[in-house]
Amino acid sequence: MNRLVLNKIILTLSTLSALIGITFLFWILATLTYKGIMSISWAIFVNDLVNGGIRNLLAGQFVMAILASFIAVPVGMMAGIYLREYGHGSKLASIIRNLSDVMMSAPSIVIGVFVYALLVDPFGSYNGYAGIVALAIMMIPIIISTTDNMLSLVPTELREAGMALGGSKHKIIVQIVIKAAKVGILTGILLSFARIIGETAPLLFTSANNQFFTMDLSGQFPSLTVSIYNLATYPDEASRELAWAAAFILTIIVLCINLVGRFLIRNKK
Repeated sequence: MNRLVLNKIILTLSTLSALIGITFLFWILATLTYKGIMSISWAIFVNDLVNGGIRNLLAGQFVMAILASFIAVPVGMMAGIYLREYGHGSKLASIIRNLSDVMMSAPSIVIGVFVYALLVDPFGSYNGYAGIVALAIMMIPIIISTTDNMLSLVPTELREAGMALGGSKHKIIVQIVIKAAKVGILTGILLSFARIIGETAPLLFTSANNQFFTMDLSGQFPSLTVSIYNLATYPDEASRELAWAAAFILTIIVLCINLVGRFLIRNKK
């Protein structure tokens, strides 16, 4: 009898906790959607920040995220392949896996401070290259973990079949193992991209922001997330409305990327 009462109490508390969490989530989303839609106009997409728009901010954010992906994807995938296919069970692989897990949980602001000391302070100015490196560092452990986990799901029989046909180790990995796990790996890459596209803290210490449209990565570089942070603190109403619009657009972008990842997982299943 006591166990039944305890079970009902725990079930009730769990349900209430879930409802409270969902309530706050919908409250935030509803507020963001209402204020964002009310603040959006076509003009913000065709003007730069200096003229009350976010065109340069969107371009800058995607440029840094895409260039960071060009660094993080090959590094993360090769590290994940090493952990699963070459270093399986070794001490080095265990150390790398543990370090990757630690990096996944590291606060993004810590990564920003690290890159600031490495690529900003020695050169005396904020720059887009530092922002790209910071975002790439955030992506790499996620891709390592995803690649490692997805390759572990590939049946050993596929590898043995490739070896029986006389395939070399690297050909078996490239032509059989990776192809079998490609959907899961791609999903991990998309989710890691969705994470960095909405990051603010590392960019505050690295790329900072620029009100004008520029592709010069050697100086301060436009950033949508940093601008949202800055605009939300300005006293004038127009700046805060632009911050709401930018935040809503960023939320839609992240949501779409996550939905694509979910769709790929469901389609694979």
